[in-house]
Amino acid sequence: MTKKILEERITSNQKIAEGIFRMTIYSPEIAQNCTPGQFVNLYPRGRHTLLPRPISLCKIEDEHITLVYGVVGQGTQEFSEYTQGQELRVSTPQGNGFDIGPSLSEKMSKFTVKREGEVPTLGRSELEAGRQMTLVGGGLGVPSLVALAKALITQGHHIRVICGFRTEPYLIEEFEALGISLYVTTDSGDYGFKGTVMDYICAHPFASDYYYACGPKPMLRELAAYCREKQVPVQVSMEERMGCGYGACLGCVCNTQRGYKKVCSEGPVFLGEEVDWYA
Repeated sequence: MTKKILEERITSNQKIAEGIFRMTIYSPEIAQNCTPGQFVNLYPRGRHTLLPRPISLCKIEDEHITLVYGVVGQGTQEFSEYTQGQELRVSTPQGNGFDIGPSLSEKMSKFTVKREGEVPTLGRSELEAGRQMTLVGGGLGVPSLVALAKALITQGHHIRVICGFRTEPYLIEEFEALGISLYVTTDSGDYGFKGTVMDYICAHPFASDYYYACGPKPMLRELAAYCREKQVPVQVSMEERMGCGYGACLGCVCNTQRGYKKVCSEGPVFLGEEVDWYA
């Protein structure tokens, strides 16, 4: 799909938790040409907010996309003030999303953890139906798991989702509507398990054929180490601060076993074993 900027219409924009908003945009072109794990660039109208803000896709429907974002600066504060019917500039889908599908059983059987510094034999590819998939999200990494969970269900997989928040959870109803196994953790213990998602995983061992994750780098690093120990593959969606969002400014690179990669254009999804977590 040719990368371009569209003028699209907001159909809803609501606060769903403290500092967290959910925006739905009417855009058949984007909805029909994107995959879970990709993101779009939203362009503020303010003169002092020239750079786009990358926002992960939360839900993908026939004619609409849904984005969930946190208010962290001028740009996202401006987005939170937009109302139904307003138009905004939004890019076509960016980056490489999660790899899903029906035919990875052969490659999974060859997955082995190599010597330190080498890349595992399993590539980012597809997985046969009927496997146990575990999705792990932290904070604003949780929204991208909604579209991913729905897509994996259509492939016939068994889905477990573990979501971590500081205090107030959100999007719980979206996962519950899919009828999947859902586990919630909060740092405060006000809701669900008290602790982090990794605290929960370590305290409640379970079998899983494959992991997908999106969230803060420390969480992803711990999960990648856990999966390496269990010899289970994991795809991670990296959260890096982006400048241009198109791969031109080199402001969002991360170090991998194959050298530096631009998260916005060569990611944001990588195999956990690819990433040099201590670079």
